[in-house]
Amino acid sequence: MDRDSVEELVSLEAVQRLVLSSCLPLGPIEIGLSDALGFVLAEDVRALEDLPPFSNTAMDGYAVRADDTASAPVELSVIGVLPAGAAPAQAVGPGTAVQIMTGAPMPPGADGIAIVERTEPGSSDSKVRILDRVSPGAYVRPAGSDLRRGDLAVAAGTVIGPAHIGLLASVDATRITVHARPSVGVLSTGDELVGGTVPLELGQIRDSNRQGLLASLQRDGFVGIDLGVRPDDEEAISAGIREGVECCDALLTSGGVSMGEFDFVKVVLERLVAEVGGQVHQFKLAIKPAKPLSFAAVATPGGRLVPVFGLPGNPVSSMVSYQVVALPALRKLAGHHSPLPRRIPAVAADDLERRPDGKLHLLRVIAAMGADGHIVVRSAGGQGSHQLAALAASNALALVPDGLGVTTGGDVQILLTGSLE
Repeated sequence: MDRDSVEELVSLEAVQRLVLSSCLPLGPIEIGLSDALGFVLAEDVRALEDLPPFSNTAMDGYAVRADDTASAPVELSVIGVLPAGAAPAQAVGPGTAVQIMTGAPMPPGADGIAIVERTEPGSSDSKVRILDRVSPGAYVRPAGSDLRRGDLAVAAGTVIGPAHIGLLASVDATRITVHARPSVGVLSTGDELVGGTVPLELGQIRDSNRQGLLASLQRDGFVGIDLGVRPDDEEAISAGIREGVECCDALLTSGGVSMGEFDFVKVVLERLVAEVGGQVHQFKLAIKPAKPLSFAAVATPGGRLVPVFGLPGNPVSSMVSYQVVALPALRKLAGHHSPLPRRIPAVAADDLERRPDGKLHLLRVIAAMGADGHIVVRSAGGQGSHQLAALAASNALALVPDGLGVTTGGDVQILLTGSLE
């Protein structure tokens, strides 16, 4: 076991529950349909009219009376041509047919479609030969066969995808009510951090956390606000956190949450909450990487609580804690009904080794679909909390419980962080 006793550690699930209970959905706001992709619908949308609004043909062919084809093959007189977008000019009577294109409204008198593939030219230019008997309703899309007027089109809580956009356009929902997407400030802390292309001096490192977190927010559909880098100075960090709380719906900081003499983020959060109200928690999560975590829900004059996530400073730890703690909270702010990441079963393609330490290990792995239809995972490389190369190569986190690991062929749950190979 490491120097942390099991009693000091808090499970990931317990932290997720506490954090989510402190976050309420934002909004609602009204937006245009063209901007709605990825938002969460805040109010039900119902059809204001039947969809489709009229009976129409599903195929090119001939609109006919089904009874006229009972003794097919049969020859009928073609009395007109009806393209999509045009209204029928005449009814289909006994012994007649109307040539019709996909999507055109059914002409009066017709109750079925003889598809063009099962017809032949008739004995004259004005006739067609119907080869098969047509059943009533064949290749006809009745009015309201998708939705009836008043039916629920898209329910509140739905994450709007391309098909929802098309459906909402079909029911003339040009403006919809959604939950606002949170604006999220990102602040790095540490005297050792430098940006830009300046040469590094001994002891300095480039600030990767801020760029990685801002990119994660962009990928996940949130509005990232760059709050820059603050040195290991309590006053500077306090000013940065206060700025973030004032201008953002949530705040991510990295560094300053461990047990060091210059770890000021947790100190600042405790003093800020004591001053303005809210709640603050300092956690040692029972996970590796990303054990230390500060979380505060800071009260504002407007009565809202701004969640602040003090993420650890090691680059991999910062990104992993974002994935498993901060991201679910941001998703809840955005209105998601199921904000927690989905745990997916997989099979280890090689040994996923670890040692017992009372923690859940989140190993960076490469997940791919196997030939047998099961997802298989293999290590993405070095698992140190500073080794960004393996994180960059991975597309999933393998959840390896306390113990000696998972042997080749063993079952393991994963959280996808990218697309399957």
